[in-house]
Amino acid sequence: MTCPMSNIAVLSISHQLAPVEIREKVAFAPSELPTSISNLLSIADIKACVIFSTCNRSEIYVSHNSKNINEVLLKFLATTHAIDHLSLVEYVSFFESNEAIDHICKVACGLESLVLGEPQIFGQLKEAYQISKTHGALDKILEKLFQHVFKTAKKVRTDTNIGSSPISVAYCAVKLSEKIFTNLENQTVLLIGAGEMVELSAQHLSKRGVKDMIFANRTLENAQPIAIKHNAEAIALKSLSENLHRADIVISSTAAPIPIIGKGLVETVLLQRKHQPMLLIDLAIPRDIEPEVNQLEDVFLYTVDDLQQIANSNLEERLKEKVDAEKIIKLSSIEFMGWLNNIPNEEVIKNYRMQADLLKDELLQIALRKLKSGSSPDLVVEELADKLTNKLLHQSLEQIKRPVQSKANSKVSVDKDTNTHSKIES
Repeated sequence: MTCPMSNIAVLSISHQLAPVEIREKVAFAPSELPTSISNLLSIADIKACVIFSTCNRSEIYVSHNSKNINEVLLKFLATTHAIDHLSLVEYVSFFESNEAIDHICKVACGLESLVLGEPQIFGQLKEAYQISKTHGALDKILEKLFQHVFKTAKKVRTDTNIGSSPISVAYCAVKLSEKIFTNLENQTVLLIGAGEMVELSAQHLSKRGVKDMIFANRTLENAQPIAIKHNAEAIALKSLSENLHRADIVISSTAAPIPIIGKGLVETVLLQRKHQPMLLIDLAIPRDIEPEVNQLEDVFLYTVDDLQQIANSNLEERLKEKVDAEKIIKLSSIEFMGWLNNIPNEEVIKNYRMQADLLKDELLQIALRKLKSGSSPDLVVEELADKLTNKLLHQSLEQIKRPVQSKANSKVSVDKDTNTHSKIES
């Protein structure tokens, strides 16, 4: 008897189909992940899961035995975020089996990113995998899949130049700043958050000679290490309103569930600055800055989606490398599908071995009892060997006979139909 094999499926909402207004509605905050993972695993036929959420995408990876997995995942996403699932249909992509494997590999390699080939997403995906692993949300299939994905992504990085250009979302944000303020050296930059995106932005700013940086974070202790590294100032987020007027450029990337900079605050700040221009770059999903801020004079507000033009620089070179990367992914996915398709055979062998051990123990106990009662050892051993051989072969022989019998029955049925047909014709 074969065991039902789990399948792999992916639900994706990304920058490719969904604008920032939609992506922020379905984003998973880090603090929400344990509960969301637990809720997803409580659904029948969901065997394991990983939830992945960045500024450009929210994706759910599952192994499952569901016949309507697309509907299940869509309703889970909508319910989790209190949204009508029908309003999301046009923004959702689904992938199953080998297409799902290809997709996850492409995501890990940066082939599906806003900035083609950007390396940060690999670390973000690893973190999502680790969270699921910590919460016991992985099974044999997803564990094997993600090890396969990470191995493939490393091979793509090694064998191609897809990530050779130093382009990232943070890089694009700094390039945009250079377009607004030709000389960044004399500008004060406020960076809100303490994650990888803020760290990368600070590195690019330092390379361009920016000396006056302020790092703001909800927890002051988390802002201080990065501030010290760049010889800058650290402030607590609660004092943002008192310090925002000092910034010519604001780059924000936090995990806050609601905006931390509103239109009213910026209006007040502009008066303090005597309407000197401000550049606000919001890299967060959900957004850190209210979109209404863009209505104000002397303010330039940009989101992740606005960085596409800069992201396309050197695109032609990276597109050539993308072709080679996709070849590696395709071959790697075929290898994984071979392993996945072999799982039922492994289960059959495992069950057969277990049944054989049980049968051996049963017959051995019978033989021992007969020996104790004085039966001939030679006869007991011979009987044990005969019974064990016959019972082990029985199931295998029955399985061999079935196809033969099926063919015979099919032939009889065809012959009957032919005879009947002939009689009718005559």
